[in-house]
Amino acid sequence: MRRYGNEGRLESVICNHCGKKLVVESGIAREGVIHIEHTWDYFSEKDGEIHCFDLCEECYDEIIRQFRIPVETEEQKELF
Repeated sequence: MRRYGNEGRLESVICNHCGKKLVVESGIAREGVIHIEHTWDYFSEKDGEIHCFDLCEECYDEIIRQFRIPVETEEQKELF
């Protein structure tokens, strides 16, 4: 869950799974976090809904360990 200030600057990030408040400095999350934003479309019971959530790195790892098919990973060549 993200909260933004009046000027659109990121103020806080809270993990939707465990409730952990992540460190945010100068509008930037300073801890591992994944942000998911998905617009559901046709053939879904959620057609037209937009779902957004954040997971801390620990909760992400916990959730993907339960996958029957592992997450595909690759090394990023250049860090930005």
